[in-house]
Amino acid sequence: MIAPKIMVVEDDEPLCVLLRYNLEAEGYEVEVINRGDEAELRLQENVPDLLVLDWMVPAVSGIELCRRLRMRPETERLPVIMLTARGEESDRVRGLSTGADDYLVKPFSTPEFIARVRALLRRSKPEVLSTVLKVGDIELDRESHRVFRRKNEIRLGPTEFRLLEFMMQHPGRVFSRSQLLDNVWGETIYIDERTVDVHVGRLRKAVNQGRMPDIIRTIRGAGYAIRDG
Repeated sequence: MIAPKIMVVEDDEPLCVLLRYNLEAEGYEVEVINRGDEAELRLQENVPDLLVLDWMVPAVSGIELCRRLRMRPETERLPVIMLTARGEESDRVRGLSTGADDYLVKPFSTPEFIARVRALLRRSKPEVLSTVLKVGDIELDRESHRVFRRKNEIRLGPTEFRLLEFMMQHPGRVFSRSQLLDNVWGETIYIDERTVDVHVGRLRKAVNQGRMPDIIRTIRGAGYAIRDG
């Protein structure tokens, strides 16, 4: 299973360490950023499954970053949990009105934080927690690592399986080659972007057997998407 990706935007180093440790223990992939402007740039490159955002980070405040994210189509529905030391009712109302989905006042208990992360992902992005993914006539079982199309099993290599799994989490969304490299192969591994074309070709050949319609769209100059209907 591809781990749900969580970005933590927080400038308190001990709290960053605590959040990373506990989120990774739950099986999430975690990226920590200490400044609002750096987080904004990173979010233009890669959108996580959930954002944990401190109100008072440097450069661009969390509340301002949240407002900007809600104005962009790519991030207007990104789940956001806001962390802050500001516990007044007016502050909570402002945070939620700006676009935060949940609001935690420091200090908070780690079990409660993890429970809220899990609940928000389950509500807003159930596909990242689901065992079985379905898009059109394709069904992918993450636990058994089996893929079926119209009840016929499709044999895939491990890379093609991860590629299909990732794209099925975001049906209809176009991903560039570099985005697919980051999310399927990992940012720490250097692979030429043309390798993506090779694996997409293998995946396309495996799932489009016979006269079945092609489920993978190639968008010239942009990347690839899996058809959502």
